[in-house]
Amino acid sequence: MTDDERVNEKELRVQVNRQISCGISGIFALGTNGECYALTVQEKLDVIKIVVDETRGRVPVYAGTGCISTGETIWMSRQAKELGVDVLSIISPYFVAVSQDDIYRHYSKIAESVDLPIVLYNMPARTGNNIEYTTVLKLAKYPNIVGIKDSSGNFDNTLRYIENTDRRLSVLAGSDSLILWTLLAGGRGAIAGTANVYPEIAVSIYKLWQTGRIEEANQQQARLRPLRDVLKFGNPNSVIKRAMNLLGHPVGPAREPVGGTSQKVDDELRKAFEFYK
Repeated sequence: MTDDERVNEKELRVQVNRQISCGISGIFALGTNGECYALTVQEKLDVIKIVVDETRGRVPVYAGTGCISTGETIWMSRQAKELGVDVLSIISPYFVAVSQDDIYRHYSKIAESVDLPIVLYNMPARTGNNIEYTTVLKLAKYPNIVGIKDSSGNFDNTLRYIENTDRRLSVLAGSDSLILWTLLAGGRGAIAGTANVYPEIAVSIYKLWQTGRIEEANQQQARLRPLRDVLKFGNPNSVIKRAMNLLGHPVGPAREPVGGTSQKVDDELRKAFEFYK
């Protein structure tokens, strides 16, 4: 964002190239760190256009298109496809009280309506519901449902997705403290919020795991802890943005009501930065 809370196209393009230059495997636009909850529909479409354009096919582009209603999610997903997105990330419905049957119908209708790979997105702390592994197993019958990002922070929940659904599905860590452990358990990767700040660390965990250098991968996994420990002092994506700003990446504030700065957050971030020198 700019200081007056407009989408900063110039810096967004810079960050896309920064991520790719650090070796990431994909760009995820409109995730929770991307403030999808705070953007208008037109702004979401503009962000997708910018990211797809700047990525230029170098890595896959994921876009978060999940909305509260099934109909709006289908519409947004179709728009994303037209704009050139490679993969949809669809968070479960939020605000409304939904059953597992509701969640199943929601994703079934989307899978039947949009011809793109879909990664389910489980974030119960923010949505108020957990996508149960039994529901994921039923949804695995749709070939374009290709995986699930688990941001529950409950490793047993992640294990259920890996062990008790369908091995075809890619299970991705959404809690950055569990990247290596998800990979070791049979997961395929992570969508990491802290990679906005230190993409090279997230990349190194994956590459070290790939080559069997587990102790070194564990050392890199542990390096994320100081930054993650600061997230509790504010809204996580606001803290991530503040960290980037303090490190010289002018990504601006998060949108209000969580855009303010805090001396406590700044002090804790500066302490954390000492671990990365």
